[in-house]
Amino acid sequence: MDENLEGLAEHLAAALPGVVQGWTLRHGELAIEVPREAVLDVLSFLRDDPQCRFTVLCDICGVDYPDRPQRFDVVYNLLSMSRNLRIRVKLQTDEEQPVPSVTGLFSAAGWWEREAFDLYGIYFSEHPDLRRILTDYGFDGHPLRKDFPLTGYVELRYDEDQKRVVYEPVKLKQEFRSFDFLSPWEGMDSILPGDEKASAAAAEKDSKAP
Repeated sequence: MDENLEGLAEHLAAALPGVVQGWTLRHGELAIEVPREAVLDVLSFLRDDPQCRFTVLCDICGVDYPDRPQRFDVVYNLLSMSRNLRIRVKLQTDEEQPVPSVTGLFSAAGWWEREAFDLYGIYFSEHPDLRRILTDYGFDGHPLRKDFPLTGYVELRYDEDQKRVVYEPVKLKQEFRSFDFLSPWEGMDSILPGDEKASAAAAEKDSKAP
């Protein structure tokens, strides 16, 4: 399988010179990186080229890296039924630059792009119906961005007097999400209760060693 994917990567690099900016093969999965403005040409080639035939778009998703100037990755996962291969196409964009919609190539992209727009705020140009798909009408912000507060900006409740659901500002606000990317074992400096016994036993054992 890896040999097939390596051959595919080399084929794409030769067929799309200057467009495939890089590729990785990890855990039996091929991922290529392309410029934002070239995504239509790349996906069209992957769909129509006889050596590719990636005719199924399985998913489009976003990834947020808020410390990066191009903070978003847009990821396209495709499947070739005839060759039994998968490929992941990745591009970078920011909050302002739109990504060309691929709904003209894959009709399934319509809902995936709406989801990425709703949850991340990634804009897709030429989308036929780009509006929220999961959050409520009038929702403020994009909940999968890493700088979105855990509590959101508003809370809702049923008002018995008005006989309807009302929206109010969050009363008990949480801090914005903070990621230090450390496991509890890496980030813990103090000794947990009970661990001092293990440390004492280890020290005693070392003192008795010849």
